[in-house]
Amino acid sequence: MTQTMKLMIDALLGRTRLTISENERALVLVQGRFSDILTPGEHVLRSAGKAVEIERHALGNPDFSSSYAQALFRERPDLVEAHLTEIRTSADEIALITRNGQPDSLLGPDERRVVWTAAGPWTIERFDVREAQEIPAALARRIERLIAPQSLLSKPGMRANITRVEVENEQAGLLFVDGAYQRMLGAGKTLFWSVGRSVSVKLVDLRRHALDVSGQEILTKDRVSIRVNLAADYRVTDPLKAVREVKDYSDALYRAVQYAFRKTLGAKTLDEILANKVSVDAEAAEQIRSEMREIGIEVGEIALKDVILPGEMREILNQVVSAEKQAQANVIRRREETAATRSLLNTAKVMEENPIMLRLKELEALETIAGRVGNLVVHNGPQGLLSDIAKLK
Repeated sequence: MTQTMKLMIDALLGRTRLTISENERALVLVQGRFSDILTPGEHVLRSAGKAVEIERHALGNPDFSSSYAQALFRERPDLVEAHLTEIRTSADEIALITRNGQPDSLLGPDERRVVWTAAGPWTIERFDVREAQEIPAALARRIERLIAPQSLLSKPGMRANITRVEVENEQAGLLFVDGAYQRMLGAGKTLFWSVGRSVSVKLVDLRRHALDVSGQEILTKDRVSIRVNLAADYRVTDPLKAVREVKDYSDALYRAVQYAFRKTLGAKTLDEILANKVSVDAEAAEQIRSEMREIGIEVGEIALKDVILPGEMREILNQVVSAEKQAQANVIRRREETAATRSLLNTAKVMEENPIMLRLKELEALETIAGRVGNLVVHNGPQGLLSDIAKLK
């Protein structure tokens, strides 16, 4: 029998043929009342002049959404039980809905979801969230393993119900729930239920840091305007204190160094500052360390890096340094001249007291002269050698 003949016979008998594929379902209403939910295959509907309405649903979207949903649940619970799965949560729980072994969505408290049973299989895991916020480690590992964090947070309900925190080895994580501190988190990844509450984590770096306090204008005791650059290194020893006691602990350290050394350097003369440029005031440094310990910060070395003078002051200072160095050079020159004269005097005394030494000096002088002239004739013997040498030109 051809398709055309089938249609003609169906029309004569008041029948309607309908084909449902594997990936869809169809809701049938006859005369405005629910008749059936059709599964895959060919179906023959005996309308006999009655009004028939067909509403198709693709299982690619597993959620059941229809303008007839409320009436269907009220009038035909048998159809609902056979084809749909209803998931509800209480006021104190959330439900993790798994589809085909993969986490699909989360339902928050007092929420409802209706899905096509055939789009599953579906698994529902329920969790009491009245007290606990952290997702159990086993479940967290399964979620991380099955679904990448980026796609996890894009699933329906996931972003609103899960907070994901990752703490590095050199960090401390301070957990706050609704603004109240709970505990400190160690290194690693942690997932929290954030249902009906605000879950946040403050990350604090525990490594040693360097702080530069640059370009500080200071008027010295002798009224010279200078600029100084200071440096300090620090690390956080008590993360909770560092976060609670001050808004920004690095800014607090900056201001403490700034105020302390503006006060101490302003009480010194320029010469005193330049004489101890590589060191800082010990009392001021200890005061800073004591203040920072109270907010959980350990301050290490504090150094005065640079002292920058105005242009005219640099010229004057260069002239002073040049004069000091010239005076030192003159003193050294006079000292060396005195030493040379004293050495000659000592040599003369030794020759006067030791004739043999004098004869040796005569022979050394003769050797020196002989090396510089072609012929050398000595008269009057050795006794007159020194006299003859004195007469040579």
